[in-house]
Amino acid sequence: MIGRGLARLGLFALMSLAPLSMVQAEPLLIAHRGASGERPEHTLASYERAIDQGADYIEPDLVLTKDGVLVARHENEIGGTTDVADHPEFADRKTTKTIDGMQMTGWFTEDFTLAELRTLRVRERLPDLRPANKRFNDLYLIPTFEEILKLVRAKEAEAHRRIGLYPETKHPSYFAGLGLPHQAALLDLLSRYGYQTEADPVFIQSFEVGNLKALRATTRLRLVQLVDSEGGPADLPGTTYADMLTVQGLNDIAAYADGLGPSGLLLIDGQGASALVGRAHDAGLQVHVWTLRMENPFLPPQYQRPDDPENRGDFAGFVRAIVNTGVDGIFSDFPGQAKAAMTPASP
Repeated sequence: MIGRGLARLGLFALMSLAPLSMVQAEPLLIAHRGASGERPEHTLASYERAIDQGADYIEPDLVLTKDGVLVARHENEIGGTTDVADHPEFADRKTTKTIDGMQMTGWFTEDFTLAELRTLRVRERLPDLRPANKRFNDLYLIPTFEEILKLVRAKEAEAHRRIGLYPETKHPSYFAGLGLPHQAALLDLLSRYGYQTEADPVFIQSFEVGNLKALRATTRLRLVQLVDSEGGPADLPGTTYADMLTVQGLNDIAAYADGLGPSGLLLIDGQGASALVGRAHDAGLQVHVWTLRMENPFLPPQYQRPDDPENRGDFAGFVRAIVNTGVDGIFSDFPGQAKAAMTPASP
């Protein structure tokens, strides 16, 4: 038994040092906010379920508290994802702010200390589309990034495999303007847990450009430029994402980032597949596409099934079509189902 245990530890150590490209046989499976189609997003329960379903990476969106702690929330506005509105002691914290040029009304993480956030409980963000998830409302806390790192360490020891981290810096220039920059806190935590080079299973992503360039100057961890099908980076008002997806734009991205994170609509729309993956690969960029979901509103028309009682479309068909574009990774709210769709059927 002791010999077998040592052998397993040895294998785990080798896996921890092996470049991902040595073991990657299909696109990386990135659990978008955890298994957020089955558990409320950005909870330890959602991340753990995603890991148990075989996700290669888990994705925490990171915002900051008033006292500078990184926590996982899709947005810094938490009225739609917690029970904060039910707390009369925080009624006066409700406010309206302009973030990335858009007005938002609600409660914001930067107005709460971590101790105050700990009095809240998480709720399903899409209750109309995912009513089954409402049974988990008010059960879970908002996790800190460090708690997520600890969970990953524990699950790696349990599963004897590496589990990657794919943090997104949310509204980095906005938070920096408040004196709450992501960069130092993020890199310090990652370094303390042993993530320091391009060989480590970490990608840091952002829709902005300036913070990725600043990160490139201070870290060897891999970086990914996120792009959408419309709009542009909040920190570059004169630039559109369309500008960034030209041949020159992709070459410019490759000067500071290792990968491109496009919306699925940029790869497959109602007209079929685009040539973006090939252009990005020509620039030396990996392509990790977001976000593959089962529900009809998130699928291109040709993969929707309007008569489905759960409002779900041909998710497996969409996954396979995305994989066939040559992407290097996919984000999904449903990692278990995405993994099944990517796995060839046994003869």
